[in-house]
Amino acid sequence: MRTEIILIGPIGTGKSTLGKLLAESLDLPQCSMDTVRWGYYNEIGYSREAEQEIGKTQGMEGVYRYWKPFEAHAVERLLAEQHDCVIDFGAGHSVYEDEALFARVQHALTPYRNVVLLLPSPDLDESIQILRTRTFNPGPNDFDFHTHFVTHPSNHALAKIVVYTKDKTPEQTRDEILARIAAT
Repeated sequence: MRTEIILIGPIGTGKSTLGKLLAESLDLPQCSMDTVRWGYYNEIGYSREAEQEIGKTQGMEGVYRYWKPFEAHAVERLLAEQHDCVIDFGAGHSVYEDEALFARVQHALTPYRNVVLLLPSPDLDESIQILRTRTFNPGPNDFDFHTHFVTHPSNHALAKIVVYTKDKTPEQTRDEILARIAAT
């Protein structure tokens, strides 16, 4: 089993912050999907122009759908290249509506025992409300990323450990993750 720590979860759950804290504590490098994804997307034909056109006609929900094949490819490539590190995914990199894309990501994550889902609370409605206070509230006609990412079954299906962050400092959450990983 691979021992890298992979953090997944919705926007605003602290994946990057905790990735940094965990990497520092373990004296490992941190790899953040949000900083490397565009290079992987470009490998298979991502087009900024196509994204912008989709955004004009279909809004952010259309852009989200456009990104999905690129996100699955990025997960596969990042996991193939990065070893002995702490990895934090972007929020969309662990949520897939398309079964084939989900299966690819699930297969890529199978060897990893430390796939940690971060959520504010076990109560999904409360998690959505907390995330809205941390980041943004969708407008009445906007795609509701918070609800989608929190309630979609992909994150729970991929996670091997779930950690709740409500009422904890980042350091307390880091320590809980380290304790839970040591227990597995």
